Amino acid sequence: MPGSDRGRAGHGGDAGFDRGRPGHGGEADSDRGRAGHGGGSGFGRGAAGRGRGPGWAGTDRSRSWPPRRADGSPRQGRHAWPGAVVAALSFHAFGSGAEASALAHPTDIIAWVLLLAGPLALAWRGRAPIAVLIVSGAATIGFATLVEPAWTYAVAVVIALFTAVKAGRRAVAVPIAIAGYLAYLAVMWFFADALGLPAAVRPEVRDSVLTAVGLAMTVFVGNAARARSAYLAEMSKAKAERARAKEEQERRQASDERLRIARELHDVLGHHLSLINVQAGVGLHLMDNRPEQAREALAAIKTASAEALREVRAVLGVLRPEEEAAPRQPALGLDRLTDLTADAGLPVTTETVGQRRDLPAEVDRAAYRIVQEALTNIRRHADTGVAATVSVTYAETELHLSVQNDGLPAEDEPDGDDNGSGIAGMRARAASLGGTLEAGPLPGGGYLVSAVLPTGAGENT
Repeated sequence: MPGSDRGRAGHGGDAGFDRGRPGHGGEADSDRGRAGHGGGSGFGRGAAGRGRGPGWAGTDRSRSWPPRRADGSPRQGRHAWPGAVVAALSFHAFGSGAEASALAHPTDIIAWVLLLAGPLALAWRGRAPIAVLIVSGAATIGFATLVEPAWTYAVAVVIALFTAVKAGRRAVAVPIAIAGYLAYLAVMWFFADALGLPAAVRPEVRDSVLTAVGLAMTVFVGNAARARSAYLAEMSKAKAERARAKEEQERRQASDERLRIARELHDVLGHHLSLINVQAGVGLHLMDNRPEQAREALAAIKTASAEALREVRAVLGVLRPEEEAAPRQPALGLDRLTDLTADAGLPVTTETVGQRRDLPAEVDRAAYRIVQEALTNIRRHADTGVAATVSVTYAETELHLSVQNDGLPAEDEPDGDDNGSGIAGMRARAASLGGTLEAGPLPGGGYLVSAVLPTGAGENT
């Protein structure tokens, strides 16, 4: 039987296909084969070894291997595994060679030519399986007219039929096999007398039935091998698709996490550095005349910088290896709203409407960051002495936030979307949770940031 998969060429042949490496000469190996040690070239990732052939440099390696037809079936290489040729030669020569040699000259020469034609033709079964089937079948019928019936000289035609069916040529191979079988019966039974065939070479009914059963079993096994190859190819394709989908998901998750970290760092650094800048300016202004107040400004700078460091460590905590200790800093949320407004660097009034309850972690953190960024924008763009009001409303399935200041008139108020990423970042943060955020100047002066974040009915207490 053919050994087309994972075969290894022995010492003496041609190319080894797919990962082949040149060696001492063996014939082709169609799938993952390796040529022995010789002059043939190794195809597909091959490297020139001690033989003279190159390793197929410059080939497009992006193509899948083994090559496949449009229906997904594997396509045979130009040379097939030599094991089948060796096996068929062995059965033909050792099984029926004595009968061929016993014939009178020159009939014995003709017998040997017919006996060896089928096995040698198998070397091209990968390139032309149907032609090899026809040649081996005709040679087998011709040899059968010279010697007594035996299965040993039919090995080549069985291998050729199996290869053709496995290669996806069943629609052509089966009619050819049937036609060859009928021709065999016609020659050996109906035209035997006309051809002068001796009685010894004519097969009995039992032999003819066994021949038909053998051909049918060969077709069945070849079709099963083809179905298995197609199944394995489909499984390999599905596995590759799953691996690609998993890799894409991991890349998307990594990108989302980087975006989240960038937003967190923007909020943390923007808020605290702005506060430090304001307090540093106050300290410099009061250093000579009112050193006590300058000392308070420096204390505020120290507190803000320490808080900034803690929050940066918390944001970057996702990069910490699992074996390291968990952060000691509490998770950012509305529970720390009092600390946030106390360190805002401007007067802030906080209002809470509704029954306070635990929120989903991502909603709680987003609410904190939105308030923090809104206060930072007020401190950056509003006049000195401006006050802010923070309102938090717990609705049944939503959380309403508003941050309002009584600063500059509407025409002097900056547009966050045009002058910075603060408003855009807050809006993106709210949208990522399925919420909304609106920001704009008030008719009578000042600026209003309002957000609605869904919390889910299950979080009600």
